[in-house]
Amino acid sequence: MDKGYDSFLGKRLCRRFRRSVLIKADLHIHTVFSNDSSIHPKILVEQLFIHPNVKAAAITDHNTAKGYLKVLELASAYPDITIIPGIEISAVEGDLLILGIAEVPPEPWTAENVIDFARDAGGIVIAAHPYREFGLGDLARNYKFDAIEVINGGSSNYFNMLAENLAKEMGLPGVAGSDAHKPSELWSAYTIIQSSNDLDDILKAIKKGLVKAVRGEKSIHFKKACRCLKR
Repeated sequence: MDKGYDSFLGKRLCRRFRRSVLIKADLHIHTVFSNDSSIHPKILVEQLFIHPNVKAAAITDHNTAKGYLKVLELASAYPDITIIPGIEISAVEGDLLILGIAEVPPEPWTAENVIDFARDAGGIVIAAHPYREFGLGDLARNYKFDAIEVINGGSSNYFNMLAENLAKEMGLPGVAGSDAHKPSELWSAYTIIQSSNDLDDILKAIKKGLVKAVRGEKSIHFKKACRCLKR
């Protein structure tokens, strides 16, 4: 177990993790249906199938559910993987992740409107990379989120630390996702969830805080930033 695991989840929850079913899910992935991503749905499904640990993925394209629908279609041939519906909404205040529904909210996309829409539709809302570009920053404190993205594969350790502090201050669960836009960026961060692979169970587990945010292989985003700084 990672250092600080008990303090993060609590000793009681730690014991429950050890004897319960665990799902490892990348909760923030973009496909070619986001205009800035090169990940083809077929490649994503193949990579998810062959990965030894991560077997669930939330497809969170920018302002569309088309990527999720295509990935879900392709994944039907692989019963061992779980595809979670999602959308990353470019709200006025900053980026929001909706999980559990595959319907784009009506405009205007204010944070309040998006959260209300998602809740009414049975989904959950997560503040995405709050301290990176297009994040809500401290404005996140003004809204009732279900979780905070505390590890984002495209964010620096510093920005992720600020996000984790925010989650603790707000008393919210912290989740992780790669925010992958290229195949090589997949699984750089993921969430361990104490749940079955049923969608409703996954959403409930996230809301209850039965999760642990984990950084996988060092993000290629971060490696590129390091190379630039060394020049």
